[in-house]
Amino acid sequence: MSHSLQTAPQLRTRRGVVAMVMAAMLTGSNHDGEAATVPSAGKEPAMSTTEDDTNHLGTEKSPYLLQHAHNPVDWYTWGEAAFAKARREQKPIFLSVGYSTCHWCHVMAHESFENAEIAKILNAHFVSIKVDREERPDVDKVYMTYVQATTGGGGWPMSVWLTPDLKPFFGGTYFPPENRWGQPGFGSVLTQIAAAWEKDREKILNSAAAVTRQLQQATAVRADAGVELATSLLDAGYHQFKASYEPRYGGFGGAPKFPRPVALGFMLRYHARTGTKDALDMCLFTLRKMADGGMHDHIGGGFHRYSVDTFWHVPHFEKMLYDQAQLAESYLDAYQITHDPVFADVARDILDYVLRDMTGTDGQFYSAEDADSPVPSNPAEHAEGAFYVWERQELVAALGKDTVEVFGYHYGVEPNGNAPTDPHGEFANKNILIVRHTLAATGQKFGKSADDIRDLLANACLKLREIRAQRPRPHLDDKTLTAWNGLMISALARAAQVLDEPRYLAAARKAAAFIESRLVDRKTGKLLRRYRAGEAAIDGFVDDYAFLIQGLLDLYEASFDVKWLTWATGLQEEQNGRFWDKDEGGYFSTSAESPHVLLRVKEDYDGAEPSPNSVAALNLLRLSQMTGCEEFRAQAERVFSAFGSRLEQAPHAMPQMLVACGFFLDKPLQIVIAGQPDAPDTHALLRQVHDRFVPNRVLLLADGATGQQALAQGFEFIRDVKPLDGKAAAYVCENHTCQRPTADPAELGRQLDRTRK
Repeated sequence: MSHSLQTAPQLRTRRGVVAMVMAAMLTGSNHDGEAATVPSAGKEPAMSTTEDDTNHLGTEKSPYLLQHAHNPVDWYTWGEAAFAKARREQKPIFLSVGYSTCHWCHVMAHESFENAEIAKILNAHFVSIKVDREERPDVDKVYMTYVQATTGGGGWPMSVWLTPDLKPFFGGTYFPPENRWGQPGFGSVLTQIAAAWEKDREKILNSAAAVTRQLQQATAVRADAGVELATSLLDAGYHQFKASYEPRYGGFGGAPKFPRPVALGFMLRYHARTGTKDALDMCLFTLRKMADGGMHDHIGGGFHRYSVDTFWHVPHFEKMLYDQAQLAESYLDAYQITHDPVFADVARDILDYVLRDMTGTDGQFYSAEDADSPVPSNPAEHAEGAFYVWERQELVAALGKDTVEVFGYHYGVEPNGNAPTDPHGEFANKNILIVRHTLAATGQKFGKSADDIRDLLANACLKLREIRAQRPRPHLDDKTLTAWNGLMISALARAAQVLDEPRYLAAARKAAAFIESRLVDRKTGKLLRRYRAGEAAIDGFVDDYAFLIQGLLDLYEASFDVKWLTWATGLQEEQNGRFWDKDEGGYFSTSAESPHVLLRVKEDYDGAEPSPNSVAALNLLRLSQMTGCEEFRAQAERVFSAFGSRLEQAPHAMPQMLVACGFFLDKPLQIVIAGQPDAPDTHALLRQVHDRFVPNRVLLLADGATGQQALAQGFEFIRDVKPLDGKAAAYVCENHTCQRPTADPAELGRQLDRTRK
């Protein structure tokens, strides 16, 4: 029932110690399974019970924490105040982790955390801590690792019980308030844990210590120099993805279907490298099916989180910034390969949605929009997808019956609703728009041309967007996260190049400037994680560094402003100093100075977001090619060595790392353009580059000024690169050996085509 989490394959269930903990739990119940009597706790603590009262969350900035500020539960934030209370009173900690746009987090909050009786148990017997997983991925990762390892799955809301020294001893995800759906009720779980803590505390403490030791062993990453970094790893990854491909509707694996752009990125690059047609066809078919599906918001743009069915039809309706950024890049890749305008249109659709609905006045990007929203006919009631779905009569009133006949045929509108999956009865008479017929088929049905149908549908969608804008909108999580903004900067910078859209470059620049001015600690120079309501806080984690560095490298290649490359290089040095494992290689998610971290984890799974280690490996290789620093390349090799055995065992779990491996195994191109950034002759040469899918390359500009001087500090040969006969010229180089320079765009195109064969 929780928001599903795709689980890293290397996490295997370790139930031996957990069985001991479960046994301790069960000693708190009788043989009939009824909850044991809760031990007396003495004087009850005061509870917040009025609208004006708050617990300890009232001064926080996180929208998720603020959603719980008026709960009767005496919530604390993650920090010493809560830990000291637990130690002082010798109470276990109840840790609840979620985020503000999580549907099942809302459900558990309403059912349990707003329940005065459940709050009474929590306040009497536990120290309750609420964590926003998006602000504190370090806390989330540690305890999600525990939940995955002990239950075989995970998701949010996450519920974990800890000893006062932060060691986990019991956990799960969503709990209903009472026994239901084969799950124990939350109140019953609380009473049993409280009883067990009172009766068998020593056993629980010992078990928790043993579990923690096992987790430390399971998450340790040891370098393996014996693993050969070879193309066979890429081949193995391709074959594993091919084996999981679902040929009827696309995607890799069955329902629920997550888009996982990192897998698409690897497969498209595998095709570019090997010419394997199946790799391309699987990705293009998947991208088309996703774009046609109900997971795609055909009215307002962008994509919802995932599809609950195999058809990409019924989505989980939240919209995440990281999905928009990565999917935009997937569609840009597809457009570069095929030049099919459909893929370019979808990329624009995503980016325009973000710029319209998820962008702040200072250019920063917001985190997410909620799955739930007020029901238009009854705003006091909330339902998942209420903002997005349509009854047929609503469409007739908005568009007229004749237009709805065409619109409904194309988008699969039915009088009684069209949701094939509706286990909770939320979509009765509702339509989730999905492309059922092509433009040509719709035109043939109604005696119109495909162009006429396209215009009719575009006008109808625009009218429906205006009408939908009058509905109560889903909650917007308006915090700015450095990592996710880095991903969005990458997408916009690439779109500016591929689609030749200056406004996307302007948006990328503005977002980077926002981070530079608001999310850098002026005293230390360190990145900060989160900005909201005028406050920047929380030291950056490794993904903040890695994703922003990637964004800045892409922004340099789109703008040729060398300050972005310089900043990226400095951030890489900072990342190396704060997160690098000097003994085994690879990057920890947290720095050594991070307080209250039970495990320093090295993330390696490329899931909904890429692993920061995978992104960092490619960043290091690109920086080596852009700055001439061989130490960066050597460090990338150590990243591969750190994760070599896992790459060998399960390459499909690390597709973004495979992308970095491909870059390493190739001879990446250095494409140097000698000319002025905004000159027409420079632009003509750049179009030849941007019109082609050449993933393993870097792009540099010799501008005859400060940018060229900065590049020449690492590459002496760039010092002498110059235009030919007063015209911008291109130099296509491998290992600093260049082909004959040319000022002819057509000849540059031929050179690039030869390098791809």
